[in-house]
Amino acid sequence: MTRHFGVLIPSTNTTVEMECRLLPATYQAHVGRLKSSGGSFSPSRDEDIDYQSRLLGTARVEMVILAQTSASLFAEDYDDVVTKRMSAGAGVVAITSAQAVGRAVRALGARRVAIVSPYSEEVNQRAARYFKAKHGLDTVALEGFGATDAYAIGKLGPQNARDAFARIDRPEIEVFVVPGGNFPTMSSVTSWEREFGKPVVTTGFLNSRSQAATEAIVGKLPPGTTKTSISGRSIRANASRAFCGPSFPIAYASVAPNPSRAIVSSPCFVLK
Repeated sequence: MTRHFGVLIPSTNTTVEMECRLLPATYQAHVGRLKSSGGSFSPSRDEDIDYQSRLLGTARVEMVILAQTSASLFAEDYDDVVTKRMSAGAGVVAITSAQAVGRAVRALGARRVAIVSPYSEEVNQRAARYFKAKHGLDTVALEGFGATDAYAIGKLGPQNARDAFARIDRPEIEVFVVPGGNFPTMSSVTSWEREFGKPVVTTGFLNSRSQAATEAIVGKLPPGTTKTSISGRSIRANASRAFCGPSFPIAYASVAPNPSRAIVSSPCFVLK
């Protein structure tokens, strides 16, 4: 059975579609592009979100994702407002990437995080406040690469993140958080987790490698769910269908006490 999902991305994003191509044929992404309402990292225009969500609804997608983490940092109620708009347009469940990151960390049972992002210091501070207020996460370290726009983010490489981890790593950090939908990191997460011995929560593409480790955390999965269809307990309750795939900013987590032994890295969301 082919599963169809919608992804809304900024018009300047050059990474999400590339990563979605790595999905199995049974998972099909349908992408809508959004114009910024202001400068770099500003939320997208409401009219674009409404229009693109309606178009995705005509494709009968089963969910819609907003892959624009920075947008959630500009207003206290942005996640609630924008997901309602998306759901109203498409007629299906919707979620933002910032919500997904927070839920993924909480699914790990963690609270102390380090944020390593392509953003400026100002945007990183907003991210720290957001994750504290919305998800109860304490940011114990922050590092950004000072990118001024999406084009600069797309030119960054995984080594930027790895070097930042090495600079800021300390025992009290439980999880590394790497936001930024246009930051290509998909090929490096597993090696980062092995090197630093900590989970990494990111919007990039990852592979699920341990069904047993996942079930130990989230419990019994719905019938027909494969090892690449995993989510955190907080969004799994009463689930009947599961989505998973690259560039889902949806609850990716390395759900294992020791990432070097059993890594579950699956960006997924389960529909109720």
